Amino acid sequence: MQVTETLNEGLKRGYNVVISAAELASKVDEKLVDARPEIEMKGFRKGKVPMALLKKQYGQRLMGEAMQESIDGAMAKHFEDTGDRPAAQPAIKMTNEDWKDGDDIHVEMSYEALPVIPDVDLKSIKLSKMVAKADKASVEEALANLAETAQDFEDRKKGSKAKDGDQVTIDFLGRVDGDIFEGGTGEDYPLVLGSNSFIPGFEDQLVGVKVDDNVDVKVTFPAEYGAENLAGKDAIFECTVKVIKAPKAAKINDELATKFGADSLVGLKSQIAERLEEEYAGAARSVQKRALLDVLAGMVSFELPPSLLEAEAGQIAHQLWHEENPEVKGHDHPEITPTDEHNSLAERRVRLGLLLADLGQKAEIQVTDAEMTQAIMNQARQYPGQEREFFEFVQKDQQMQQQMRAPLFEDKVVDYVFELSTVSESEVSKEELQKAVESLDKD
Repeated sequence: MQVTETLNEGLKRGYNVVISAAELASKVDEKLVDARPEIEMKGFRKGKVPMALLKKQYGQRLMGEAMQESIDGAMAKHFEDTGDRPAAQPAIKMTNEDWKDGDDIHVEMSYEALPVIPDVDLKSIKLSKMVAKADKASVEEALANLAETAQDFEDRKKGSKAKDGDQVTIDFLGRVDGDIFEGGTGEDYPLVLGSNSFIPGFEDQLVGVKVDDNVDVKVTFPAEYGAENLAGKDAIFECTVKVIKAPKAAKINDELATKFGADSLVGLKSQIAERLEEEYAGAARSVQKRALLDVLAGMVSFELPPSLLEAEAGQIAHQLWHEENPEVKGHDHPEITPTDEHNSLAERRVRLGLLLADLGQKAEIQVTDAEMTQAIMNQARQYPGQEREFFEFVQKDQQMQQQMRAPLFEDKVVDYVFELSTVSESEVSKEELQKAVESLDKD
């Protein structure tokens, strides 16, 4: 193999690689030798077919494999010899397209090398950590919200009209084209108006009804409705209103506490305080992480691969465009050109991404299989009833795994830097912490 450098500008690299016909023929012979024991051919015992006959029969078939393996091997040896790490998959092109058996292989290889990252004195970094405690007012506020979610219902006064949020108990009988359909009947059904648990428009027509009212509710099944015989069809539901109840917050007492798995109200308040302080700690970590990234961004400077910058700027511009145009769901839109602001943000992200990756590599930080499994399980919960399918999908999709692994790795590197840095704690109020978090979104 002969390698000749053709480009060395900044991080851009270019090479001509020549793989001799002799090397290629030798690799084909190796493949034939490996395969020979298993080959059967009429007139010969298994494993005893002459090499010349094997080459005539299978040589051309194996040539393509040999060529690809030779090129892959040449690339691997080049990176081992030079120490270069490509920023993306190298561009490979065979230049002698009129190649024939007996010719050398001529290949052009080009890529952008990852830069050498300067060492960073992590112990010199000084950071502040915000600490917020759960005060009595915050606990009581959270407790009141819990009581609201665990709301009860009480009978409205006789003759009262049902309001949005009320629970109405009804008997109903549904018809489509005059015929009763399966699943269209019910007795003593408790329906909370505004819950959107029934067909669109159904609950709206029960607002204002009284006990003992008989109401014909007219609706149209959605076109995408699960039952094909009902999809898009008009229906009439004959409804009898039997009970109307108004919502009321659950009483804050020991009974409420048991609903949320606590032994007593005191225990529930303690759980709420712990949960709030966990939330505060998570928010404080986000603020501390941003401060760390700001410090790191100013500590080092190195050349960045143009292709990574271009890709990141394009992704940022595309994402922000869709956030500004939420009505456009697909990608059938005009070309989006990154602005100077997008390019500046891309530069910061790429620089920090390469730096954190380098720090993690030097510290031998790894994302364990157990950590990945837990992350997949956490995300799978977002798809109720399809958790197993999601889990299996991620296990088979390497790109998806990488997308999930990257933030786990980054967080572990950040924690590693936190440990080496000098961190001073400052106690703050919930409001001060919230203000600091809100400022992150403005940056």
